[in-house]
Amino acid sequence: MLFSSEYLVLHGAHALALPTRLGQKMRVQELSGSEILWTAYDVSGKKWFSAEIDLLGFEIAKASDPQKGSFLRKLLRACCQNNSEFLSHWKKYKVDHYLEFPLEWGLGSSSTLIFNMARWADVNPYHLYFDVASGSGYDIACAGADGPLIYSLGEDSASIEEIDFKPPFTDQLYFLPLNHKTDSQHAVEQVRTKKPASAIIEQANALTEKLVEIRKLEGFEQWVRDHEQLVSRYIGQERAKNRLFSDFWGEVKSLGAWGGDLLLVSSSKNRQETELYFKGKGYPQLIGYEELIL
Repeated sequence: MLFSSEYLVLHGAHALALPTRLGQKMRVQELSGSEILWTAYDVSGKKWFSAEIDLLGFEIAKASDPQKGSFLRKLLRACCQNNSEFLSHWKKYKVDHYLEFPLEWGLGSSSTLIFNMARWADVNPYHLYFDVASGSGYDIACAGADGPLIYSLGEDSASIEEIDFKPPFTDQLYFLPLNHKTDSQHAVEQVRTKKPASAIIEQANALTEKLVEIRKLEGFEQWVRDHEQLVSRYIGQERAKNRLFSDFWGEVKSLGAWGGDLLLVSSSKNRQETELYFKGKGYPQLIGYEELIL
């Protein structure tokens, strides 16, 4: 999860990234044949995507979603380009993927898929990611991390610094699912060409550095206001709090693509009161910080 800098990480800003407890598991079985039978299950165990891929030319024989089938084909080809031995023996593979979180939460289902595929194909996950995706790669770093990290993207490589980040007020932080999945790849493409001024990158770096040192909820909430103002000005979008929760006593911070996957909420009141407020707005689920963050 990208906790600071958001889109600015694409242009080299330092970002606080937090691995989550929930991810995506993959099981591979070898059978006789020459195709891949791919099935993906959501958190409830319901099949949400399936495909059959012929290993001769990686043609999609069947796909429940043609767009996702096309991405899977691209991913398999990239795996083979990074490791010529991968899938070089004629076998049939049954691949099952299991999501541990609702798709609408936007916790990087495509990135965890890429990370899992890199492990199966025995290739560098960053090389594979940048072959098939156009983001910053921070979520690949999170997929392989055991704790918080500072991530920044350089011209030729990424910088990853593991840090100790556990503010004493995490019991007053929550995640609010809006249950509206955002296409992060599309969002990234929209802002990639919008190069920010160096002063904006410097402000983002300073805010990330400051965040790590904050020890009181009041200071964190001021940080949220400053950070939201910076990113809002850069991408030209209104804050989620202003749009949806202008009468909320705490703070609300957009995460990731700023579109509606998950919001971060801070509250000086107890969980029951906080939940009642958001239920009254039509959002019944509130997730504690410690429940989601590794």
